[in-house]
Amino acid sequence: MLKFKSIEEAVVAGVKSIATNCIKSGTVKKLIYTGTVVASSPLKDDGSGYKDFIDETCCTPLHLPLTALHKEYADSKTLAEKELLMRYGKDENESGRLKVVSLDIGLVGGDALLSYMSASVAVLISQVKDNEALHQSLKFVEDICGKIPLVHVDDVCEAHIFCAENPSINGKILLANSYVSSVEITNYYRQNYPEFKLKEKYLEGPNREIKWASTKLIDEGFVFKHDLRMILDDSIKYARRIGDLSM
Repeated sequence: MLKFKSIEEAVVAGVKSIATNCIKSGTVKKLIYTGTVVASSPLKDDGSGYKDFIDETCCTPLHLPLTALHKEYADSKTLAEKELLMRYGKDENESGRLKVVSLDIGLVGGDALLSYMSASVAVLISQVKDNEALHQSLKFVEDICGKIPLVHVDDVCEAHIFCAENPSINGKILLANSYVSSVEITNYYRQNYPEFKLKEKYLEGPNREIKWASTKLIDEGFVFKHDLRMILDDSIKYARRIGDLSM
């Protein structure tokens, strides 16, 4: 059994193994890696704050003062994507046999087929559940990305298919169609689901003027079918369906 010194080393090794075996197969023409926007932070490398925008040119600095769990997650995802794109993502790379797409996905909401609560939706409705631990994970995404990039699970599925079927798509792509603050999410729940009586503390948060500047997927012709309202409403619907919300 292979032994690794860290989570980061294990994740990078896993990505390298997948890409290497795709090339060895001789039949795989495109590798679509499901990444995360946590690897695409608009934070400046010198620690002086945020850029004015977030897009595919952004990459999360590795020296951020995060909790151990969040740091392992952010660093491992960032390093894995760097390895994948630098080693294998150069115009069909050295072998000439493999295209690489890294889909950096936002926080996923919406109604899922699962019979249990998905981790991402649990984070997204943390204010409704008054779950402070999960809300810290929501704030982690907000602090890394400036605001919270959101995407509906159905659009995530469609985007994977779209990237697989479109031969011109390669490289890094951010996948989200809403970019909002945690306070904006709280306000939506308070206005549309007053029965949950969200606490005032969730109305406290940063108001950062950072723009979502990623248009790469849309420029290729992809159409998002679910807006912010649908993402949040379907998340509540899902939680109610599986009995995670009593009202």
